[in-house]
Amino acid sequence: MREDCGASTLTVRTYGVAGPRLVLLHGGPGAAGYMAPVARELSDSFYVIEPFQRRSETEPLTVQRHIDDLEEVIRKHCQEEAPAVVGHSWGAMLALAYAAQHPDTARCLVLVGCGTFDVAAREQLQSTIAARVTPHISSRLRVLSKEMADPDVLLCVYARVLEPVYIYDALQGETDETEEYDRKGHDESWRDMLRLQGEGTYPQAFRTIGTPTLMLHGDWDPHPGTATFKTLVPYMPQIEYDELPNCGHYPWRERWAREHFFDGLRTWLAMHMT
Repeated sequence: MREDCGASTLTVRTYGVAGPRLVLLHGGPGAAGYMAPVARELSDSFYVIEPFQRRSETEPLTVQRHIDDLEEVIRKHCQEEAPAVVGHSWGAMLALAYAAQHPDTARCLVLVGCGTFDVAAREQLQSTIAARVTPHISSRLRVLSKEMADPDVLLCVYARVLEPVYIYDALQGETDETEEYDRKGHDESWRDMLRLQGEGTYPQAFRTIGTPTLMLHGDWDPHPGTATFKTLVPYMPQIEYDELPNCGHYPWRERWAREHFFDGLRTWLAMHMT
């Protein structure tokens, strides 16, 4: 089911008819809809809520705006029930930022392919990407940047071209289901996240989070999972880390990791949602 969420006019899709509430957060930022395969897979056991994060408007998007939107979605769709919050990439970062301000709202957190929270980890990410970008990919990106004037379309096509950098061994038939791209919103949201990290807000604010938390991270993901785990664990000693072998940034799209990913996710959620 798809609907608008209150005065904020956020698009929210729901899956399933019963079970514990689970909120699923996409990454990007500014790339809504691609978590649909995960939502469908989990909908037999959970009532899954998939909000499309706010697009850019007249005022620059901020992390706080996204936190406030998420709080509205959870209040409307979960009533008094504390949901699991599962975020991918930027969505994992948003899950942590939300839980830091609303530490008693989420029952548990799952961070899939979590983004970076320090300069060293970002440099490692950028170095890995640079090493994997072949001359063919680099040439294709240069041509596209000249041919396409629409920044949202360019962001979409860039994502397709760069898939070999992020996916270890794609599962046949699993495709990117992103429905909306928002380059301006991407830049504004990420710029504000970097500002907050530079000012020392994150990851220090995560000390308030006592919620059970799991990191699920592919061993081939260019985002450095172990480095991010080491950054987070001093502030969140309860955090657990599960590394998925032969897996890139999108575990549900990986031939060798999909089953491990969903089995591990279901098992861990069952332990913390009952």
